[in-house]
Amino acid sequence: MSRVAVLKGGRSLERQVSLRSGARVEDALERLGHDVVPVDVGVDLIERLRAEAPDICFVALHGRDGEDGTVQELLEILDLPYTGSGVPACARAMDKVLTKHMLVEAGIPTPEFFAFTQMAFRELGAAETLPTIEERLDFPIVVKPSSQGSALGIKFARAAGDVPAALVSAFSYDARVLLERYVKGRDLAVSVLGGDDGPRPLPVVEAVPREEDFYDFEARYEIGRTEFVCPAQLPEGVSERAAELALATFDTLGLYGFGRVDLMLDKADELFVLEANPIPGLTDTSLLPMAAEAADIGFDDLVGQILELALARAPRV
Repeated sequence: MSRVAVLKGGRSLERQVSLRSGARVEDALERLGHDVVPVDVGVDLIERLRAEAPDICFVALHGRDGEDGTVQELLEILDLPYTGSGVPACARAMDKVLTKHMLVEAGIPTPEFFAFTQMAFRELGAAETLPTIEERLDFPIVVKPSSQGSALGIKFARAAGDVPAALVSAFSYDARVLLERYVKGRDLAVSVLGGDDGPRPLPVVEAVPREEDFYDFEARYEIGRTEFVCPAQLPEGVSERAAELALATFDTLGLYGFGRVDLMLDKADELFVLEANPIPGLTDTSLLPMAAEAADIGFDDLVGQILELALARAPRV
């Protein structure tokens, strides 16, 4: 058995979700017989890790610092193995704009989009392009910050008058924003789990908000706000196509170990990849554990497999 530091909390806007994910992981690791060291990530992170001397770190951090490669870089400096994707993959997946450019280059369908920085908006006249963007994308338009997870900061602009407020909201989360064509349809997620034979897709989860017309942060994490169906009941061939696109996205971004790919299924049964999450939630309402359960992988086994994948990647000394 290993001495495992569970990195959780941190300073991102997803701190509370991360604490919940971390607590569940700690319980599972203890049941599996590991020596668990909880670490609420802060300014004393390096000091704590050197003092605790773990064999490996289980990264349960969501959002900035955890999913963007920051903490992974520090762990590599310390020569500490860790779960999940490496630095480049995390950086790519956390940046929604970069992700979408890579999807387009790889021929993976994703909704049409435009992006610009706050500096371009204020100093380079990007605001003058809004009528062209609005005409190209049509309404409603999804406005989102480039580097946030869990639907944080995402707004609908149903008409031109809604765009300025949506941009202000998105810019409050990030200096770069993404304007994306809205795909009306069914909200799907395919989790991917590594294994001896390479990554494999888990059953598709469909998120059905009970009242909202958009699957927002609150709907995702408050029990009762959203109904989840797993495996999703989809038209013939759609589940297989979703799995194929998820694996292609996983490979394109260079993800490792585990992850989740979010997609939309439109009324013509066409699939579009929205984004990928390199460290999906592990809370009691999170989609990865739900998909694993549908594949007959209990939560403890899921945590154990993620840890084993990290140990298998670690250099032998």
